[in-house]
Amino acid sequence: MREMFTAFANKTAQIVGSYLSFIFALLIVIVWGVTGPVFHFSDTWQLVINTATTIVTFLMVFLIQNSQNRDSEAIQLKLDEIIRSTKSAHNALLDIEELSESELDQIKVGYERLAKDALAEVRAGKSDLGCPEVEKETEGRMKTHK
Repeated sequence: MREMFTAFANKTAQIVGSYLSFIFALLIVIVWGVTGPVFHFSDTWQLVINTATTIVTFLMVFLIQNSQNRDSEAIQLKLDEIIRSTKSAHNALLDIEELSESELDQIKVGYERLAKDALAEVRAGKSDLGCPEVEKETEGRMKTHK
């Protein structure tokens, strides 16, 4: 059942994201607008488009979110594989998306320091190539060293 929903969500997101779907939706709005005088711009006439767009939007949020979740997971797995296969990379970063906001901020500070040091090296006419060592401190923070 889950696989069927995933396949349906992916296919729907692909179809709805196409230019043909946009043209179809635009035609619906144009037809609705043109029929306004026929229905004397009544409340029912307005309710039709409002209800239709609300229902479609409500359902599409879930379908698109499912597709985005799968895409994000696939990208994360690809990044995990790159980290895993790189000799000097920290394997502790493989599951970094599960850390708290404060833990991520602590790690970010270490990488910001690393970037700042590299920029200073470039501005001084030196090379920023290489792989500076990054140590994990006991508090869960990353500390950069050269």
